[in-house]
Amino acid sequence: MTPSAGSSRTSTPRQKQRRSSRLACHTPGRDSQDLSALGDFQTLPLEIFQMVLNYLSVKDISMLSMVSKTISSLLINYISTSSGTRRLLVQDFHSPELPGRKEGASILEHYKSLELCVFDPSAPWLLLKRCTLLLPTRDRLKYVHKVLSGVPCFKLSGCASPLHCLGLRCYGVFLQILTAGWDELECHRVFNFLWELSNLARKVQTVVSGKPGSARRLELRIRLYCRGVLLSPGSQRSDSAFWLTRILKPWPMVNQARLLYIIFGPVSSLDGHVVWQKMIEGPTDETSLKGLADAIKLLYGTEAREWTADDVISLVDELSVLPQEWLMENNARLLLLSGNSICFTFLASKAVNGRAVELARLMVFMALVCEKDLYCMDWAVKMMQKVCKVFSSPWERNNFLQCLENTFAHMLMDMLQAVLSGERDEEDSSFLNLFHLVNAQANFHKEILYLAMGSSSST
Repeated sequence: MTPSAGSSRTSTPRQKQRRSSRLACHTPGRDSQDLSALGDFQTLPLEIFQMVLNYLSVKDISMLSMVSKTISSLLINYISTSSGTRRLLVQDFHSPELPGRKEGASILEHYKSLELCVFDPSAPWLLLKRCTLLLPTRDRLKYVHKVLSGVPCFKLSGCASPLHCLGLRCYGVFLQILTAGWDELECHRVFNFLWELSNLARKVQTVVSGKPGSARRLELRIRLYCRGVLLSPGSQRSDSAFWLTRILKPWPMVNQARLLYIIFGPVSSLDGHVVWQKMIEGPTDETSLKGLADAIKLLYGTEAREWTADDVISLVDELSVLPQEWLMENNARLLLLSGNSICFTFLASKAVNGRAVELARLMVFMALVCEKDLYCMDWAVKMMQKVCKVFSSPWERNNFLQCLENTFAHMLMDMLQAVLSGERDEEDSSFLNLFHLVNAQANFHKEILYLAMGSSSST
């Protein structure tokens, strides 16, 4: 007997399986609008659809994810597959060059570039961002973490050779792209998510509460993670100020200074570990201080709204005693590298607080640094002149100037005594220091004479 015209035909199990594998099959909760959004893809089985994706560049897949919510959800499933993950996440983080690319093309360039080719870009990151566009921030982060969690080099302690790995820097590129255009509240959630995911709170607590250098490997891991992921090179100043503030602000000032030194202080060229004795053993160079100076300028700038001038001055003060009191020359060099504004604010705070002797010593060492590092000496004289205007009375100003001259005299006598006593090392540094200080004093007073004679001739 044949079925009547109004009766329904019973499907065989094979027919049911075939229909369920179609992208466009009717399932509970899926409306006709979802089906129409698939267009011609609705006739394809899921396996064929994913095979088609293998012929598209990652950039094209990224654009395809913007077509509709339905296609976006299918692409999310594709990314979660092993083949999709392999295409998206090139993981040769220890190879200087990528196979199949022109000579010198590194994996970092792979994650940064915007070339329209199969080794596409930052396009993997754009794809992840676009596919999760309609999800709440928390769900987006969970999904992205699910995709990236299989990459050991994206983890704080996941790589066995962190100094020779570009994984964290590539992860930082991803974070830049993911959060581009996000408001501050969403970025707070991203930081909190990463902070908890990496268990950074406990790790940072370990290194800031223990003796400096007692957890050298952990200090190195925290430094690389913060610099590579949160403070990714190439970030805008406003972004860097936001992330650095999030890293430092939860801690007391003394711990902030310790953490700042871990992230930006000088490191050994041999093993990359933080060199804590660098600032107290002898005069250092600009290279060792540039990272700290740039961080101080960032926090003092208009981009870091949560920091006051007093906060930054207190931070510099705390830095100057890590792990013990720095040589005054290193203090002076850090201030010079930090820029005019923070330098004047720091010196003026000492003038206001009546610390004339300390201010005078710092001023003399700033003149010495100008002489050694070939800065214009008139800068030091103009800075001194500006600081003199801060004193509330002529007596305080004259007392400071007397302290300044006494400091020059005492330092010259000490250095001369060291030379006469024969205390010389291989570099004959005692005689060289005396030579620089004599020239610094001469050039400093020469600029003062120029200034005085110029003002007198104009009257």
